[in-house]
Amino acid sequence: MPGESNPEQIEVNGKTINLKDYVQEHEDLIRENETMKAANKKAIKRYRREEELKPFQAELLKLQQFLEENGRRMIILFEGRDAAGKGGTIRRVTRYMNEKHYRVVALGKPTEEQKTQWYYQKYVSQFPRAGEVVLFDRSWYNRAMVERVFNFCSEKEYYDFMRGVVGFERDLVRQDTILVKLYFSVTKEEQARRFERRKTDPLRQWKLSEVDVQAQDRWDDFTNVKYEMLKRTHTIDAPWTVVRSNNKHLARLNAIKAILNAVPFERHEPTLDFALDENVIVSGSRELEMMEVERVRSGKFTT
Repeated sequence: MPGESNPEQIEVNGKTINLKDYVQEHEDLIRENETMKAANKKAIKRYRREEELKPFQAELLKLQQFLEENGRRMIILFEGRDAAGKGGTIRRVTRYMNEKHYRVVALGKPTEEQKTQWYYQKYVSQFPRAGEVVLFDRSWYNRAMVERVFNFCSEKEYYDFMRGVVGFERDLVRQDTILVKLYFSVTKEEQARRFERRKTDPLRQWKLSEVDVQAQDRWDDFTNVKYEMLKRTHTIDAPWTVVRSNNKHLARLNAIKAILNAVPFERHEPTLDFALDENVIVSGSRELEMMEVERVRSGKFTT
């Protein structure tokens, strides 16, 4: 009737608009605002984490200077399960390093020619010169892990490797090469979450390989070969350092500290805390003890 107001319409700034549209627009603005707040919080958190790494990244420059001045060589091995955070840690380690004095080596599957060569040959060809750091994104321990699980090597090749690697590394260390062996350990649930993200994120899909797809199904197999690897190759000359990497930031921070602690250089900033977080960093011998306890309690390894 004339003069009656329409309950489904309201007047805003002299304009008549549909009430439902107004409410919807208002709710959309609230959601957008909350999304922006969450994004800002995430960005601030990420910024603070990266800032926390910087003093230790500066120490890595001092480490490089020590190696150069003293003609020392350094090899860092990054091993562990798929999606355990090796690549992200390598990027943080090298972010500010002098590019002239480090290399990251990530070798693909062996060529037909390499298959006919001494197993270590392709790795030795990448070894550092005096004053250089080489970071292996997976190393000769491929034979003890991926190749063993997926039968990419024969039984003889595997056992020959396990018998010979200790002496190989002992010679490296005896000849004045600093060797750091890092094993990144992630839980099965966290690995699954990271794989799922790789599947849905177009910027990460390239990381998902055929081996990755099978990693969850072969979880126990990887655990068993991990145990054998630690048991037979954790030595006084070349010990393993296990990095708990569910929390990526803490894993990166403590991995950098572990690398810095492996070299006897004079600290640029001695007031920094170089102590390792015992909830993140575990010695190879301690990891073996905990795995053996798990096996006694549950009948199998679970990590």
